Amino acid sequence: MKKSRHILGLMVCAALAFAPALAEAKAGGGFSGGSRGTRSYNTAPATPTAPQAKPVERSATSPTQPQRPQQAQPSGTPMAQPSFFQRNPFVSGLLGGLVGAGIGSMLFGGGFFPAGGAGMLGLLLQLALIGGLVYLGLRIWRSRQADSRRPAYSYAGMGNEPAQRSPLDVRPLNVATGRVGEAPQPVSSAQDEIGIGAAEFDAFERLLGEVQKAWSAGDVAALRRHVTPEMLSYFSEQLSANASAGIENHVESVKLEQGDLAEAWREGNIDYATVAMRWSALDYTVRTDTGAVVEGSKTARGDSTEVWTFMRTSGGRWLLSAIQQVEEVA
Repeated sequence: MKKSRHILGLMVCAALAFAPALAEAKAGGGFSGGSRGTRSYNTAPATPTAPQAKPVERSATSPTQPQRPQQAQPSGTPMAQPSFFQRNPFVSGLLGGLVGAGIGSMLFGGGFFPAGGAGMLGLLLQLALIGGLVYLGLRIWRSRQADSRRPAYSYAGMGNEPAQRSPLDVRPLNVATGRVGEAPQPVSSAQDEIGIGAAEFDAFERLLGEVQKAWSAGDVAALRRHVTPEMLSYFSEQLSANASAGIENHVESVKLEQGDLAEAWREGNIDYATVAMRWSALDYTVRTDTGAVVEGSKTARGDSTEVWTFMRTSGGRWLLSAIQQVEEVA
């Protein structure tokens, strides 16, 4: 009886010891990490295959700090217009002189209309002053009439001609067919900014198989050809942990069952594409010393759903740059 309890205790301890390693079965299994450029910490758009992907838990990309928007004057705020005297400094100076001459004539007893030839110059100045005041009054009146006919708001770049505005097409776009005017499919929300086609999807499916094949063989050199250096470091850590635990994980006969694009975009000369994939395979883990299966099955296929992000430089080949697991949807 004591011997049975001892054996049972050893089995429980072994299960606990292998639990972390077995949770990492398959390349990237149970792990959400890597880099998605500036979108590394953004939630990937939902797709029919992966309604909700887990956020990146480990990445060499630092979270970007949002830039504060510059304070700008709203386009609808009217701009202050210079006054008539600011636009015409010569006229303001002349009128100022005339007013001064009239005030001086009044102070010295000449009045606005002095008698005698000696006051002829003062009379002319006074008449000019009156004429200037009348002219100024007319200008002010006309200016107010023109302002009452102007629009309430002015816009930057407004000139003699009306601003050119692009027509806004409000008709729906069917993402599946690419035709304008058809109702969009509710099951697709892909945001493709670079034009992902059949050739790219073939490359993604091929990479899925190549990565799992290299992972199963523990071939770090082969993994280096298909993944970024960051992802290679994560895979190497997992392979080392498995080797230390005396186990090997094998993922064979990989078949892509369903996949769809979540988003694709460009940053400088680098293209990114995030793809949700549901695939089946023979996924099992064996002990390296005995070959005994400790997890999975060599005959029964299992399904996996993950979100993979691929990157490439201009004219280059695609590499795996991130893997995200999928949240369980209740």
